[in-house]
Amino acid sequence: MPLLQSKVLVLNSSYEPLSICDVQKAVLLLFGGKAVTVADYPDRAIRSISRSFPMPSIVRLTMFVRVPFKRILLNRKNIFLRDGQQCQYCGRSDLPLTVDHMLPRSRGGEDTWENLITACPRCNAIKGSRTPKEAGMQPLKQPTRPSDLMILQQVKAAVSDDWKPYLFMS
Repeated sequence: MPLLQSKVLVLNSSYEPLSICDVQKAVLLLFGGKAVTVADYPDRAIRSISRSFPMPSIVRLTMFVRVPFKRILLNRKNIFLRDGQQCQYCGRSDLPLTVDHMLPRSRGGEDTWENLITACPRCNAIKGSRTPKEAGMQPLKQPTRPSDLMILQQVKAAVSDDWKPYLFMS
């Protein structure tokens, strides 16, 4: 994986996950004295003409950063992330997905985290303008508003084993 595509988990000074950044940003934080390395990629290094440094995998900020509560935006991408890129009725993930209103719009259903789920076109067509209960189709899980941590946990491709204890994924 090229250097600039490698990802680094950024922790607050209290060890809670804040964000994911690229290696270049992490190195700037380290050399600026704003962060310390918690874990390195074991077989990767950053080299200059005269020195070599281990490539960071996890960095921790030296000063506590107060993060105001932020809400995850309600959009298609985040609904797909929350639902794990799979149909919430049949569980398939090999088909293109749509967004389904559990309480259909025609019956006053709104665009909210609790009313929108992912569905394959087949299940969406079968359900039609009925509620899941009326159609006899229970979703795999009840839709809820995701937290920042929930969204980070869904990005499994970017998660190395070193990150899992900090993302509560052990």
